[in-house]
Amino acid sequence: MRAVPLTEVSVGDRIRLEVDGREYEGILMPRHRFGGKDIITLKLDNGYNIGIRVIKGKKAVLVKRGVEDERSVKAPKVDHKKPRISIIGTGGTIASFVEYTTGAVHPVETAAEVLYLNPDIADRCNPGVSILLNKLSEDMVPKDWVKIAEAVTAELNSGVEGVIIAHGTDTMGYTAAALSFLLDRVPKPVVIVGSQRSSDRPSSDAHLNLLAAIELVKANVSGVLVVMHEGMDDGRCSVHLGTRVRKMHTSRRDAFRSMNSPPVGWVDPLRKCVELKGLPEKQDGNATRIGDMEPRVALLYVNPALTEDDLLHAASKKGIVLAGTGLGHVNSELIPVIGDIVRQGVPVVMTSQCLYGTVNSHVYSNGRKLLEAGVIPCGDMLPETALVKLMWALTLGEDIRESMTTDMVGELGSRRVV
Repeated sequence: MRAVPLTEVSVGDRIRLEVDGREYEGILMPRHRFGGKDIITLKLDNGYNIGIRVIKGKKAVLVKRGVEDERSVKAPKVDHKKPRISIIGTGGTIASFVEYTTGAVHPVETAAEVLYLNPDIADRCNPGVSILLNKLSEDMVPKDWVKIAEAVTAELNSGVEGVIIAHGTDTMGYTAAALSFLLDRVPKPVVIVGSQRSSDRPSSDAHLNLLAAIELVKANVSGVLVVMHEGMDDGRCSVHLGTRVRKMHTSRRDAFRSMNSPPVGWVDPLRKCVELKGLPEKQDGNATRIGDMEPRVALLYVNPALTEDDLLHAASKKGIVLAGTGLGHVNSELIPVIGDIVRQGVPVVMTSQCLYGTVNSHVYSNGRKLLEAGVIPCGDMLPETALVKLMWALTLGEDIRESMTTDMVGELGSRRVV
């Protein structure tokens, strides 16, 4: 090892750098196009990226030149005595890496790459990693939810302690809700996790969120859950019920919130502490799946410009979810056409775009008229959860009104707590 000017090291090299009396060692990452010219980024051995300001002419110790196939070479060994956890990659920011020669961020394609990006996964469990999909979450479609549910069922029935699904954040709430309904019996935890910041950024939350998911799977709990950062710092992560979670910010690390219900738990991944409340414990027996997804369902947000033509166009679908104003309202002039649509056999369900609170069709006259028209009120269910549930319920061959108004996996609350 020798000290060389930073101008002589390349992206992918392992270097050691002393700045202000502190020593840092890691892989030199590509320079972010929005970063300052005096900032370099290192990927540390714990998986975090750190940005370091350096002065011109600074030297670093060159520990090792980068290797083209370093990701697979450095995959950690697996200890088969540790709890076996399945990690299913579906794409998204959390399942990505920086390709050193170009600096571009790409989805991982092999299990070895996942383990390279997060080397201390193998310190906490015996991970079985598979790449099921390589999709941005905005590209997910209902048939992908079914595919994920089938893969999760197979993994749970293979004897693992639980399943972690690495997923993009934009439509994570939809997938979480879909799995909550498609998985009829979930004897062990199914944890969906993502990241708001990509792995090439010093503020990436991918690593900590994934460690939190591992600790949650190891806990004595079952069900479909989402775990993401609770705050902006690297403290706790919140645990959300799959039918209650929503992305509430485009980019903040604490973007995810439980709606109309508090989080069902917290995880401190660095201290390996898990706090849960009101969740079923792990059970014996196999996981089972029920139903399918009918994609021909519309979600319409009620607004002053909504017209009869908009509703009639949606009536070509198999079902309609309305995100009404306030307590679940629409323009009174639209109620007759809604009644016609219901009489044609197309179920219309009502949620509120307010998100917090519940639909109540008995307070105002328009609400009572909607009930008379046959609209199905869905209480405090989130619009996207109602959309997914209606897609699922339409494949069961059962009474839609009864299915939509019956709480099955925590999607409907009997009272408001927030």
